Amino acid sequence: MTVAERLVELLRSRGLKCATAESCTGGGIGSAITAVPGSSDVYLGGVVSYANSVKRDVLGVPEETLESVGAVSPETAASMADGVRSLVGADIAVSVTGIAGPGGGSAEKPVGLVWFGIAAKDGTRTEKAIFVGDRERVREQAVLHALGMLTAGAVA
Repeated sequence: MTVAERLVELLRSRGLKCATAESCTGGGIGSAITAVPGSSDVYLGGVVSYANSVKRDVLGVPEETLESVGAVSPETAASMADGVRSLVGADIAVSVTGIAGPGGGSAEKPVGLVWFGIAAKDGTRTEKAIFVGDRERVREQAVLHALGMLTAGAVA
């Protein structure tokens, strides 16, 4: 059983609905969930907010946050998760924003840095990961990490 299959089964058994807000994964989390038969019972939808303007205008990430700490930050990840959860009316939502590479990294924010947000009725928290590998490998690892966060959040 895949992580996505376990997630769909768990959400269904608990009567929960989820949503996704994705940047560097470009819809990979939503794609993994919707590849599971019956996912329509639990997945409401997602927003691929690759551009900062979409993070701001659709998900409600404050412009001040984007200007002061940037798109790849815990503050942005938290706002993205809160925004999509509210937008679609989900019980739980995950967000991902990061630098998949090969360019775009810096000493402070290296290639492979990804921030995740998880929003549920009991609040929002963030997690940071630094993945190793090429662009596709970073994206794959980010998708799996996000699915794991949704699964853990559904159990909580």
